[in-house]
Amino acid sequence: MSEEKLDPPHDEPPSIGPHSGGTEPDYRFTLANERTFLAWLRTALGLLAGGVAVHQLVPRPVAMSSVLAGLCVVLAAILAAGAYPRWRHVQIAMRAGQPLARSSMILVLTAGVFLLMAAAVVLVITS
Repeated sequence: MSEEKLDPPHDEPPSIGPHSGGTEPDYRFTLANERTFLAWLRTALGLLAGGVAVHQLVPRPVAMSSVLAGLCVVLAAILAAGAYPRWRHVQIAMRAGQPLARSSMILVLTAGVFLLMAAAVVLVITS
């Protein structure tokens, strides 16, 4: 057999997953990526707990406290849903030796917290 047939075609990228393919990244980077993933989940859990607390403990005005609680829960869901894809993309990029992609999660979290603060200000003023 010739060497040409043993080599994979150059137009097909090698299959790289978060746990296979490419080169094994330094374990410190892998663990840092995992800590970042867990931090996103902790933030989501904190927002969820905040939404439940607002819903249970802030009696009036009902509409505004419901909006604030709903915003907390929705932002928590968005962060929890985005944490795993972000972890996966970073892990694959590290294995492939590629630069890390920009994260829209930072902008989503910043805008969400700003909306929560605005809703909290309105709640304080109207109660």
